[in-house]
Amino acid sequence: MLISAIILGLLGSFHCIGMCGPIAFMLPVDRTNKVKQFFQITSYHFGRLFTYSLIGLLFGFLGKGFYFFGFQQQLSIVVGVVMILIILLPKTFQKYNFSKPISRLVMKVKSALGKELKKKGNDTFFTIGFLNGFLPCGLVYMAVFGALTTTNSLSGSLYMFLFGLGTIPLMTTMVYIGNFANVLVRKRIQQAIPYVVVFIGVLFVLRGLGLGIPYVSPLPVNEIVSSVKGCH
Repeated sequence: MLISAIILGLLGSFHCIGMCGPIAFMLPVDRTNKVKQFFQITSYHFGRLFTYSLIGLLFGFLGKGFYFFGFQQQLSIVVGVVMILIILLPKTFQKYNFSKPISRLVMKVKSALGKELKKKGNDTFFTIGFLNGFLPCGLVYMAVFGALTTTNSLSGSLYMFLFGLGTIPLMTTMVYIGNFANVLVRKRIQQAIPYVVVFIGVLFVLRGLGLGIPYVSPLPVNEIVSSVKGCH
């Protein structure tokens, strides 16, 4: 399932252009010094990855609770179904603004981000990336769903880290040249994102069903333990 995080990040980064692209393009990097510019951009990405990892740590911890009480399989099915429904019934979910309860926090993050973008110190790039990671984004929500289905904090953190890692290639390109592909190519990839989300949703459902398919739908732990005991 960790591979799904990278795939979601890679293809989802085209969606992220709309949210984070302007921020990446506005980074106060030193364009006269390529080496310095590289480390500044790297610092920015480390900031984003750190935030995503923290978020994954939290939701992985919550997922561990579901796992402890034996609800991990059911949770995986629910998350998969929700992912699919969000794509199939977008208008229904657009009625609900999931970031509204934390709108004040988001406004504070945006305000702090705006101040950091005006600075040019080397330490500001990590802070910009760190704050950037807290901005509400539909693809991040999807990744959070994935982190929630993991069995512990470390796995949840790793899931979100890999998601962020997948967004790096395109986001880096945005910093360097401000544009990556023509409108037609971007439009086609944007159209492919819903299919990717549905595919990942199906993987979560299969995982929750525990059909005994290696790597895709493994048997629940209790069934594996029972089988081992039966052999003895």
